[in-house]
Amino acid sequence: MNIDIPLAWNDSFLTGITKIDEQHKVLVNTLNEAHARLGDQPTREILDDITRNLLSYALYHFETEETLMQEHAYQEACPEESAKHHKEHRDFSQTVVNLRNGIKEGQLVSREELIGFLSHWLVTHILFTDQKLGAYLTGRNLG
Repeated sequence: MNIDIPLAWNDSFLTGITKIDEQHKVLVNTLNEAHARLGDQPTREILDDITRNLLSYALYHFETEETLMQEHAYQEACPEESAKHHKEHRDFSQTVVNLRNGIKEGQLVSREELIGFLSHWLVTHILFTDQKLGAYLTGRNLG
């Protein structure tokens, strides 16, 4: 999947759940701001700041989604999708923690590597995983 940066928000990202869609917009904006800040030679301080802020907001967003899943019995209705969704959240978080640990040890990553990972993960997660959750929740009259 080819992803252009800066990432333009478009209606294909909409899940139909206002709270989730608004948080996704924040994540897209955060990604675009990170791309602009990184430059050609990202410093440890900039990488640390970007990954810290991104991880913090991502965890907040994941908690929002997972609370909605629990409140609306997503795990019971769609056990495989629910497990996959949770796993994607945990894997993303662990990857960012590993990146942060590497940065603290002096292992800098390029803008292309970091933004490539983040944009690919965000777009595929929204389009394929969050869309399924959105369809389930809108089917339960949540919007």
